[in-house]
Amino acid sequence: MIIPAITAVQGVLVGQVADQDALTGVTVVLTPNGATAGVDVRGGAPGTRETDLLNPVNLVQQVHAVVLTGGSAFGLAAATGVVSWLHERGYGFDVGLTKVPIVPAAVIFDLGIGRSDVWPDATMGYAACMAAEAAVAEGSVGAGIGATVGKVGGMATAMRGGVGSWSETLADGVTVGALAVVNAFGDVVDDHGRIIAGARAPDQSLIGTSALLRSGLSRRSFADTTGQNTTIAVVATDARLDKAAATRLAMMAQDGLARAIRPAHSPFDGDTVFALATGVYEAPPLVTLGAVAADVLATAIMRAVQAATAAAGVPAARDL
Repeated sequence: MIIPAITAVQGVLVGQVADQDALTGVTVVLTPNGATAGVDVRGGAPGTRETDLLNPVNLVQQVHAVVLTGGSAFGLAAATGVVSWLHERGYGFDVGLTKVPIVPAAVIFDLGIGRSDVWPDATMGYAACMAAEAAVAEGSVGAGIGATVGKVGGMATAMRGGVGSWSETLADGVTVGALAVVNAFGDVVDDHGRIIAGARAPDQSLIGTSALLRSGLSRRSFADTTGQNTTIAVVATDARLDKAAATRLAMMAQDGLARAIRPAHSPFDGDTVFALATGVYEAPPLVTLGAVAADVLATAIMRAVQAATAAAGVPAARDL
């Protein structure tokens, strides 16, 4: 069954590759013909590339891909492969002498599971572009293959994160979609606030991160996960937006992240949301797009952990 994923947005494709042994990988959201972009970074420990150029006051108006990758800062090298793939095909910002592909990126920390000496590189980024298609796999795939959540007690309390996607088409034909790589310090909850995947007690019950923090959990208990968490996401629409509106769309979409992950935007997470607008249709009111973006991102986050599978001794939601 084909799900209504982010690729329902006209002009968007997704490519994913992963190293099954090292448990790290890359997810590329491709917009080779260009998309107006914005970004909102709210986590305290982000790892990013080329986010400053998305500021509405800066020159470049469109991007050609967004890279979501494992490997922490090492994994930013995957963007080089995406740049090469786009350049070979003549995509990019025309500077007269050549065309320069604009490829922002964000990372998750997945070095604590699988292998810590292997991370995505340019070859893997290039391969993700070669694999790009309309179908979007979810769960333990791409950049989410090494993702985990509920790490307040380190891997002893963790469960599996992953990749999730969802979209909604409005009455006027405009589509809003989201893709998330969920690797949170906190828990993922459903629409009623029930924990789907998060911090586990020794008996495997879902005790939850907030409860453990309120209990006076020692700072030393989660010292080994400092800076090792992040949920990174892309929301996209085929409406026409300028950079300021795309930035606001990313900001509003962060509300969906905060609804689905508790706590969110912590000092230990690098929560980052990109927004893309491919410009096919006249835009409905921005408040409408932002409200839907928050909803589809929350759903994508929930789907990521529901589709994940166990690995390296860390259980998934389906196992409990």
